[in-house]
Amino acid sequence: MSSAPQGGSPAAESSGLHWKVLIGLVLGAAVGLLMQATLAAPAWIGLQVEAAPGGARVASVEAGSPAAKARIPSGSVWRLAVLRRGADERSAEDDVVLTAPEDLQRALDRLDNGEVLWLFPARAEGDGRPASAWTPDEEGARPLAVAIQPGSPRDTWIYPFALVADVFLALLKMLIVPIVLASIVSGVAGVGAMGDLRRLGRKTLLYYMSTSLLAILVGQVLVTLVRPGTGARLGLAMQPVADATGGGFREFIEVIKRMVPSNVFSSLQDNGAMLSIIFFALILGYSITRTPEPHRSRIREVFESFVEVMMTMAKSVLSLLPYGVFALMAKVVAGTGLAPFKALLLYMLVVAVALVLHACVTLPLVLRVLGGISPLRWAKAMAPALFTAFSTSSSSMTLPVTMETVEGRGRVSNRVSSFTLPLGATVNMDGTALYECIGVIFLAQYYASVGGEPLTLAQQGYVVVLALLASVGAAGIPSAGLVMMLTILSALRLPVEGAALLLAVDRPLDMMRTVVNVWSDSCGAAVIARTEGEEGPLQPVT
Repeated sequence: MSSAPQGGSPAAESSGLHWKVLIGLVLGAAVGLLMQATLAAPAWIGLQVEAAPGGARVASVEAGSPAAKARIPSGSVWRLAVLRRGADERSAEDDVVLTAPEDLQRALDRLDNGEVLWLFPARAEGDGRPASAWTPDEEGARPLAVAIQPGSPRDTWIYPFALVADVFLALLKMLIVPIVLASIVSGVAGVGAMGDLRRLGRKTLLYYMSTSLLAILVGQVLVTLVRPGTGARLGLAMQPVADATGGGFREFIEVIKRMVPSNVFSSLQDNGAMLSIIFFALILGYSITRTPEPHRSRIREVFESFVEVMMTMAKSVLSLLPYGVFALMAKVVAGTGLAPFKALLLYMLVVAVALVLHACVTLPLVLRVLGGISPLRWAKAMAPALFTAFSTSSSSMTLPVTMETVEGRGRVSNRVSSFTLPLGATVNMDGTALYECIGVIFLAQYYASVGGEPLTLAQQGYVVVLALLASVGAAGIPSAGLVMMLTILSALRLPVEGAALLLAVDRPLDMMRTVVNVWSDSCGAAVIARTEGEEGPLQPVT
């Protein structure tokens, strides 16, 4: 996360929560490995086949099975089964030609839960080809994510852990709409109520929105190039993206058009209508600033109070995070072993590299071009704040140090720093926005490799817009990044379990993205000071 709750000891509370999550993670993995080692769990796709000319004909498909989710029709004939994760690591041993029911069972016996079995349809003109000539992009090929046989000993023991994990995720989803609505309305109304500081506020918000957008684009490009989610074994249920759109400009425009709700109360009942909710919150917040007194203050105070109530509720729910992670890890590891961690390490590397690129390339260029300030000298001046951010993982807890460092070592006036830095600790979440974008696309890549629909260009643009707006509304609570990631996943109608799984490697990433957030805040203070005519922030580059 990027910021911490107000009141109490935010850093200590956040640190304590992270350690509890780590303990829950380790214990859950241990319980999962124990179940995997001692309990039988046959591979299952819910498909019964019979011998037929040219391959194996589907005799029946079980409701709710991987075969049903992959839309395998009864009576269809399949010629070839290819093992491995999306057929990315295919070898001759991975190909099983289907001529009888036992051939399909032989293929399943070689797979574990979370791996993928590709089926290729029988065609008269293709039956004579060697198995190696068939490729996953062939028309009609279907990927099926292998699951555990329902009613097997391991499935029976996994059920209570899955129940706890599902209840916890439902509690998290319960928070999404009220937190996003209240946070954005309160934030926009608060900024607009600053009277003479509106000009300074416009500059500051323009800088913060621009750098957050640049951070998101860095993350999007890197995760799209590396594709860490493709072929990953996370052991999560397959679910295609609902209401998928094409990848053209017209489809992207349709996504933008849908951001205007025809009935806001209907949108508030649907986590998938998040862009409409955010749009309404922005308009409502702005309208509050244009409303005369005493109504403006009254309604703004109502939303500020609502934010505080929701923060209290969210902290209560997130206090259960260690137990939710324990249950989720026990469920996942019991099904797939430690395979998910290999994929998570690659995901972690992608996030870390993207954060470094934004902090060491994008923001220094902004600082030099717009502020005329040496990035290296500014980084040395900001060292106390950056080290504090790394150790506390809290922008809010670091704020006093950041203000003292920017004013004392950076020589920015109190007039600028007292406005830009507190606002930045609330709405400027470059690292969080980047992390949310990479996390969502990583999970979408995984779901696409196990039978879901890949994100189109229009949907990736949708992710960028949502990550930008959701980062503005990121709540000041531990693991706020998790709640905001749930917001985007819900908008894409993707399962949210993956976001909780990413907590397994979240602690070091949390520290890094908080440093990026504070670094961006300090750069913003310097740039805004220069645009206000101040010569204090170091010296212009000559």
